[in-house]
Amino acid sequence: MATKIRLARGGSKKRPYYRIVVADIRAPRDGRFIEKVGSYNPMLPKDSENRVELNVERIQHWLGTGAQPTDRVARFLDAAGLLKREPRNNPKKAQLGRKAQERLDEKKAAEEEAAAAAAAAAEEAAAE
Repeated sequence: MATKIRLARGGSKKRPYYRIVVADIRAPRDGRFIEKVGSYNPMLPKDSENRVELNVERIQHWLGTGAQPTDRVARFLDAAGLLKREPRNNPKKAQLGRKAQERLDEKKAAEEEAAAAAAAAAEEAAAE
């Protein structure tokens, strides 16, 4: 059976609370799970020690049996020193989209035309 270590959402509307669970990959997000191995409360400050709670022994057991953590859980495990997570590489993240790039090019062209027109007007005034 393929298993994942993932987050199961709980809490009320606009007050999220997550259980870190080991579940079959086919089970629904908030549905049946095999074992609860921790919790995550995003409402607490980032430096709070109770923000992420992990049962280290059980997580190591499940990682040893082949359970794959999701990306967010892998970040928690990396912070706790249980798993080495390689940083992702997205070289296109800072690049503008096609339409935004076109708008920027049009704006630059308009500024260059305005600067050229101003320079021509200054030369004409100086020539008189």
